[in-house]
Amino acid sequence: MSIFEAFMLICFGFAWPTSIWKSIRSKSIEGKSVTFLYIIMTGYLFGMLHKIFYNMDLVFTLYAINFTMVFIDLMLYYRNKRLAA
Repeated sequence: MSIFEAFMLICFGFAWPTSIWKSIRSKSIEGKSVTFLYIIMTGYLFGMLHKIFYNMDLVFTLYAINFTMVFIDLMLYYRNKRLAA
């Protein structure tokens, strides 16, 4: 397990709850990029695939948690977009 990879994912992981909370409270898509969210999710997906095929360890859990938070933020984006219509 790479301690540096784990800390990187922990640091990124602290940002997503803030983004989710902002999406819930604002009910707006202002300042959100759906493309960015998809790119980040793709990156986490590739990180998980690497762990599955080459180096399974506990860091996989961090990738999965981060992926889930970005997915939640993405779903809030679509909810807020529908509310704005």
